[in-house]
Amino acid sequence: MEELVRYVWKHRLFPLTTLLTTDGQEVEVVHPGMENRNDGPDFFNAKVKIGGTLWVGNVEIHGKASDWYLHGHDTNKRYDSVVLHVVADADREVLRTDETPIPQLQLEVPAHIVSNYDELRKTDHYPPCYRVIPELSNLVVHSYMSSLLYERLDMRAAQIAERYEAHDKNWDDALFSTLARNFGFGTNGDAYEKWARRMPFRAVDKHADNLLQVEALFFGQAGLLEEDAVPSYYHEALAQDTYFQSLKKEYTFLAHKFGLQPMDHTAWRLLGMRPANFPHVRLAQLAMLYHERRISVSRLLNAADRTALTELLRVGTSEYWDTHYVFSSTTSAPIKKRVTDSTVTLLLINSVAPFYYSYGRRKDSEQHCEQAVALLEQLKAENNYIIRGWADCGILAKHAADSQALIQLKKQYCDRRDCLRCRIGYEYLKREYGVKE
Repeated sequence: MEELVRYVWKHRLFPLTTLLTTDGQEVEVVHPGMENRNDGPDFFNAKVKIGGTLWVGNVEIHGKASDWYLHGHDTNKRYDSVVLHVVADADREVLRTDETPIPQLQLEVPAHIVSNYDELRKTDHYPPCYRVIPELSNLVVHSYMSSLLYERLDMRAAQIAERYEAHDKNWDDALFSTLARNFGFGTNGDAYEKWARRMPFRAVDKHADNLLQVEALFFGQAGLLEEDAVPSYYHEALAQDTYFQSLKKEYTFLAHKFGLQPMDHTAWRLLGMRPANFPHVRLAQLAMLYHERRISVSRLLNAADRTALTELLRVGTSEYWDTHYVFSSTTSAPIKKRVTDSTVTLLLINSVAPFYYSYGRRKDSEQHCEQAVALLEQLKAENNYIIRGWADCGILAKHAADSQALIQLKKQYCDRRDCLRCRIGYEYLKREYGVKE
């Protein structure tokens, strides 16, 4: 109930009756204050008239008034600035550290808000607010989607900034690690992240001109050259496999030279994946990207347009992988394992655009931040169950900027049932659909 009281206070969704303190003084909310989700009072710099006197100070929200003591506010001087205590149940008087009383407002949450919130929390329908969506104006929907897009870019930018720090503030390494993670497409994303953090990129730089050595480092550090990473029934055949044995030999030499230890190969997942997405194929493509020096911050920033970016990422593999998906004696029909157009699009959405934005934020470059948004607006919207679900409700994604916003809405709000922070949830909660008996 505390969260609902906080919500009603923040959005001024008060009952249509005069607000009174527990001792009968009339309360007029001039401004509810700035919400604080960190330590300290819940709202800063609120303006409230109590009994005709204007007070400027902080407001604390609780379910029960006694929570003031349960949370230790009576002995914390930071809460002496509270000018109004707003509660659902005023079960006792509250005092500051100097024992002066704090005015209390027992705030009733309107019945339709309680009912709507309960429905949003319990329904199995996705999205739970589906019935309000047709009532929303395009302005409300698209302004919120714009906000969600920047929220998602900020979140991605923070992740890239962490990689930048983890790789000794090297932007090229942070970029490559970001690409590597997104080559995992969810299933192996964490494994690629772990792999990239173990990659000795300065060592790889010394051998980048030799594709076999780059592959040896990539597969070796991934643990995929270890004996138990290959099914035992392939051991005898692979002992005669020139390519596999060359990789092992090179990795043994390079691992000794640079003091390397491979990661646990069991981190990789193959079950349920399309063979073209197996980590062996993806690592071979990443090795070619590195060998051909296609991916660098300078090349990315200087790419003339989406076509140029696409050409940078449309890479193939060495010849062995034309007939293989894993290390084995079994070959497949020859096929060039080039990165497909659909994969390139996903990499542009999930790696390149966020990298532009992160780089722009770090360098205080509005141009690069705008470059990120412009790229997303040029790319086709993703087509997955999330986007189709919103389309069924009437919200269509025109391009990747829209689809990224809708994915953010689903994952960060709907999945968490965090309707109280959602703009569409707000529209749903305030409507009087009728109170259940």
